[in-house]
Amino acid sequence: MEAYLSFNGNAAEALAFYAKSLGGKILFSMTFGESPMGKDTPDSHKKKIMHATLEARGKQIMASDLPPGMAFDGYKGFSLSVQAKDVKEGEQLFKTLSEGGKVTMPYAATFWSPGFGMLEDKFGVPWMVNVDQPQS
Repeated sequence: MEAYLSFNGNAAEALAFYAKSLGGKILFSMTFGESPMGKDTPDSHKKKIMHATLEARGKQIMASDLPPGMAFDGYKGFSLSVQAKDVKEGEQLFKTLSEGGKVTMPYAATFWSPGFGMLEDKFGVPWMVNVDQPQS
């Protein structure tokens, strides 16, 4: 399974941020204006993302801006989770993803992990950063 995020007109900015934060790259991106429906797309949406795919850390996230006339209601009921290989990498991921956003649980050791934290990034997307317990 892969996550598909809908943005309120800032999908290109969000995907560029995720590519930088997670060491990934945008594999595909098409605007509404570039699509077969481009000529029928309102000018306000021609440069908005109709569909894009980001690959990072061996996973993919797909995204788009909402089409004209669809209301953005924020993000509820889920978190994107990223696994770090160790505490230091987890700390860096947490710091980078939370830049301009809101920390909802500070990054720290827990009973299940030597490093875990929760945040909402500057686009309002909820994230969890986790480090697995070392194998004994």
